[in-house]
Amino acid sequence: MKFSHLLALVALSVPAFAHAANYEVDPVHSSAQFAVKHMMISTVRGEFTKLSGTAVIDDKNLAKSTVEASIDASSISTRMDKRDEHLRSPDFLDTAKFATIAFKSTEVKKAGEGKYKVAGNLTLHGVTKPVVLDVESPTTELKDPYGNVKRGAVATTTINRKDFGLNWNKTLEAGGVLVGESIQITIDLQLVRKDAGK
Repeated sequence: MKFSHLLALVALSVPAFAHAANYEVDPVHSSAQFAVKHMMISTVRGEFTKLSGTAVIDDKNLAKSTVEASIDASSISTRMDKRDEHLRSPDFLDTAKFATIAFKSTEVKKAGEGKYKVAGNLTLHGVTKPVVLDVESPTTELKDPYGNVKRGAVATTTINRKDFGLNWNKTLEAGGVLVGESIQITIDLQLVRKDAGK
């Protein structure tokens, strides 16, 4: 659904600074991707092209770090217009009624070298459930050619779509179902520091 959020967004330590730093998601260089089984034989991959979010990273007390992300549900794209229209319909996301997919963190903790777990609440299709994002490889801060201070991270998680009321399916003649229940989510984030230089 790269769904940070949402999404990792991230729990990042920031060794260069001794206070909390504020970031915003760079929507042009970030994406939320998903993968789901189709007819039990192949994997369909898609993405949401419109996302936004913020992160407050406290390197001295990681538990005080927070992440919030928002995705425009209607921005779903699987490279097939007819399928995308069906995914926006009441059979699936019902984007006319539930326009936004949202994530808000409740806990951030380290889970190994260069790894973090960001627990939070995911709101999808009008249903809110707890999820945990596995965040890997947070980069150090770098300045782009325009003077913006940026960093990146990758977050992943897996959800069961039925937990969020996404129940539509078709039974296949040979057995099995048309659409898998398990959805793998990958969030690629580029964050822009909002208080750089302060």
